[in-house]
Amino acid sequence: MNTHHSVIRIAGVDEAGRGPLAGPVFAAAVILDPDRPISGLADSKILSESKRNSLYLIIKETSLSWAIAQASVEEIDRLNILQATLLAMRRAVENLHITPDEVLVDGNRLPNLAMPAQAIVKGDSKIQEISAASILAKVERDKLMVEYQEQYPDFSFGGHKGYGTKQHIAEIERFGILDIHRKTFNPVRSLLAEHSDGRLFLKS
Repeated sequence: MNTHHSVIRIAGVDEAGRGPLAGPVFAAAVILDPDRPISGLADSKILSESKRNSLYLIIKETSLSWAIAQASVEEIDRLNILQATLLAMRRAVENLHITPDEVLVDGNRLPNLAMPAQAIVKGDSKIQEISAASILAKVERDKLMVEYQEQYPDFSFGGHKGYGTKQHIAEIERFGILDIHRKTFNPVRSLLAEHSDGRLFLKS
């Protein structure tokens, strides 16, 4: 008896947090259930926070399989942000409890995977599986940023989410560089060079 599934299982993969000055980069992989379609999936960046949070719960509940992974600040600084992002993506795919037949990745670069994969530019607005992955990665990273704000109350991580806003840069200049800041990203790198005595560096 042939027990192999007849439907091709597609995993969508996307990241969140390539650009910020602080925190890990997140990636998610999602295999949607064709029998349980989800209404409203879209690129996480165009959705309201409340809509993202609602879809986040629905995706987790109805998907055939999902996984969220990350690459640490240390890995970002050691590997560079592109390689760290691809590493997080690979980890997300490998953490799926169902092995996909094909992986569709947002962007123009592919992680090293054991199954066929395609990179799709602006895939988060074209492919529902990638849209779902973008939502999981974004919401999960935003949750960590809120935790960072509780841990480092001088910094408004819940608002700027670690991106290099004027407010965030002003906070760094006033309160110093945290161990969750990416040391290879400017202006953090430049500030470290200016304060090589370590006076600007804050321990967690």
